[in-house]
Parts: sequence; structure tokens; C-alpha cells
Amino acid sequence: MSDLPDFYFRVRENGAAVFRVETETRQRRIEMDQIAVVNVNRGEIKPHGDRVLSEADLSAIQRWMTDRQALLERRDMDDIHRAIDGLNLTTHWAQSKATDAQLDEVTDALLLAMHDLRSVLVRKRADRLVKK
Repeated sequence: MSDLPDFYFRVRENGAAVFRVETETRQRRIEMDQIAVVNVNRGEIKPHGDRVLSEADLSAIQRWMTDRQALLERRDMDDIHRAIDGLNLTTHWAQSKATDAQLDEVTDALLLAMHDLRSVLVRKRADRLVKK
């Protein structure tokens, strides 16, 4: 039991509920006591109830928040790379497998989505070039 971490983070939308993990109980059970709620997007740490968080608590929570933000950023980039693969697979499907009825069903939505994406990408690139 001593290999368990001191804190458990129950991930939820935009953050987590933070629990202190206690293994040194009389019944030798694992107990989890909620000590805080965090919002990763806003960088907020709110103690649970009347709790006062120690410097060690705050340090562990801030370290988790930093690690979590990095993980979410890596996932975002992975999603984008998957979207590129999806576009390539969609192009192959449209060119080689799609029926006329299938193309009729998705063409307008795909063209609008690609036009929107292209507009944003071109505008962002122009903004970066102006900054240089």
C-alpha cells in the first residue's frame, strides 16, 4: 500500500477534484479525503469546504496542473494530426469509393468546413508574417 501516491486527482471537465490518499488507517483501508477542486483552464485552486491547504498540498496540485496542461496540449496536437489523416482518407474515399448519393450527402458540409478552416489558417499565417 505504501506505493500509492499522496494525492488522487479525479479528472473532470476543465480540472479535477483533489483527494488526499491515506493508507495508514486502523482498518488498513485506503481512505480518500477531498481537499480541493481545481480548474486547469483558469489556474484556480479552491480548497474543499473549510480546508486550509498546506504548501506541500499547493505544490503537488500546481505540479499536477502543469503536467495536466502539457498532456492536454499534446492531445490537442495529436487530434490535429489525426484530422489531417482524416482529410487524406476522406480525399481517397471521395476519389475512389464514394457513390454519387454519398457525395451529395456530405459535399456541402465538407466544402464549408474546409473553406472555414482555410480562411482561419490564411488569416493566422498573415498575422504571423506581419508580426515578423
